[in-house]
Order: sequence, then structure tokens, then C-alpha cells
Amino acid sequence: MKIFNSLTGKKETFKPKIKREVSIYICGLTPYDDVHIGHARTFINFDVIVKFLRFVGFKVKYVRNITDVDDKIINRAKEEGIPALDFSKKFIKEMHNDFFSLGIDSPDVEPKVSDHIEEIISMIQSLEEKGYAYRKNESDVYFDIQKFKDYGKLANRTLDQLSAAERTIKDLNKKHEADFVLWKMDTDGITWPSPWGEGRPGWHIECSSMAKHYLGPTFDIHAGGLDLVFPHHENEIAQSCCAHGTDIMAAYWLHNGYVTMGEEKMSKSVGNILAAHEAIAAHRGETVRAALLAAHYRAPVALSDEALAEARNVLDRLYRAVGDVAADETAVDAVFLEALADDLNTPAAMARLHEL
Repeated sequence: MKIFNSLTGKKETFKPKIKREVSIYICGLTPYDDVHIGHARTFINFDVIVKFLRFVGFKVKYVRNITDVDDKIINRAKEEGIPALDFSKKFIKEMHNDFFSLGIDSPDVEPKVSDHIEEIISMIQSLEEKGYAYRKNESDVYFDIQKFKDYGKLANRTLDQLSAAERTIKDLNKKHEADFVLWKMDTDGITWPSPWGEGRPGWHIECSSMAKHYLGPTFDIHAGGLDLVFPHHENEIAQSCCAHGTDIMAAYWLHNGYVTMGEEKMSKSVGNILAAHEAIAAHRGETVRAALLAAHYRAPVALSDEALAEARNVLDRLYRAVGDVAADETAVDAVFLEALADDLNTPAAMARLHEL
């Protein structure tokens, strides 16, 4: 099996740490709004790779987290006048409903940030003891990015290039613009006591601590949307390697491409967001899944009413063909499996189904 590794920028033969076993961590949702089609694409694609690995005989441990502690959740909860964790539970339930309709299997473990505060604090303390974390004047606790020589290796950019995006807001408590928060000092919304005072975790430390807790200091595959390469995944690598004294966090990094609606990438700022439940209601979950798998996971995929209608036609033709085949005539097709083994090439796999 070959997969494209974002860390090296090339397609590589997949070699897990333990023979015939695979450990996978995928960055899950921040439940403050509806699941949209961009989210759906991420979790459908990586659902396929988990299913494929299991089908060909790997024992897979699949972890997909939920970030239920976040400023967006806190702000939305305030608007509705309910506790932040109660607010997030509502969208977690809706997320599970959407994922079920889209044929996405549940992960082996689905940890929430709010259930892992002890592990997060412990990791920050480790970084502090090793000289990678600091604070000034009772400020937030920051990661000292200049102490990690490999910073920028995932995004393949220098520290100066990456920190340019951070200069819009000048924080006098930071040593460097790219330093990021490990523990946010706050008494508002949802907080916990810590060695530094009342507050809550920063975004990036959450995934590092939960990945370590369930998969160990290093594991096989870390995956997520292309938008997470920087800063989230870059920062995960920095704090994980420094906390655990390792050269890598994950051996392989997979990132899926964007969904475009019309001519533009789908985004909240443009206002062209399509909620997953709306697409499911209009076209059925299986059709949405097929439409999103029509393009290679690393390429952008254009979604439209026409694309969804074509996906429905494709499914109808395939099911009619399968219905005409006797059960004892079915077999696993090598070409189909080879397509999926080649960096999860779902378009080639679907083309092979048409040939058959």
C-alpha cells in the first residue's frame, strides 16, 4: 500500500510500526454549529481508509477526537444562555446522526477535551519542566517555538514565513509571534483549576495529549483537512516531539482537499456553506458519500446539484448490476483493491466497478 505523506511531500510505501496493526488519529469536529459538507468529506475519506485497512487484514485502532472546549462554543453558549458543555452536546448528537446517514463508522475511541484535562495539564507541565513552555506576568502559558529546530517541516516553510500570519495581533507576553497558547488564563465560560491558575487548554495541546494517551508518543497515521496543516498540525508536532523526546509524532500525515461550491472554496466567510443534513435530506446520505468520493481525496471536489444527480445515477446503475449477479458469482476484485491501495484512489476504484 502506498500513501502520500504530507510530511515528506511524496508517495511512500506504508509500513506500520507493528506488523499488521495500524494506529490512526484524526482531528475531529469542534461542535458549535452544523456539520457541513467540507467536514463530511474529511470523515468520509478517512472512513474509507479505515474500512479498507480492516478489509485487507489490518488490526486498526482508530481515534477521532471531539474538541468540546473552544472559544466558539463558549461564545455561542452565552448567546443561548446555556452551559458550554450542554451546548456542545446538542451538536455532538447531530454530528453522530449525520455521520450515520453518511455511512461513517464510529471510531474505536472518541475522546472529548473536557474528559482529558488532567492529561493536558500533565503534558504542559512536562513542556514547562523541559524549558519549552513559559509565561510572563501571570499571562497565558505559551510554547516557545524557537526552541524546536524542526518547526515548519510539515508546512514546508521557514519559521519567518509561518509567523508572518501571526503578526496581525501583537501579544507583548509572547517571545515570538508564532508562539502559541498551551493554557489560556480565563475565568469565563468553562474553566478548570491548574498549576497556573483558573483557565482552559489551548487548541493544539488537546490533540497532542489525547493522541499520546490512546496511541502512545508515536503512532502510524495522523489525518485531517488541508486547512489543519498550519498552524494546528505543525504545532502538534512541535509540542509532542518536545514533550516526549521523539523525532516524530506520526510517521504518516494525510490531508484531504477542499470542497468547492460553484467556483469558490466552501467557507463561512464567503457564505457558501452547505450543511450536511440539508444535503442528506435532499439527496440521501449514500448519494452524498458517492459524490464526495468521486474525486481523489487530496484533490478539490466540486459539489453541485448536477454532481449529486450524477452520483445518484451511478449508484442506481451499480445496484442494478449487483442485483443481476448471483451471490456465488461475486468475488474480491484485485484491480479494485489495487486502486484503493494506491493512495486511496477512489475515482479509479469506482471506474473499475463500472468496468465490472
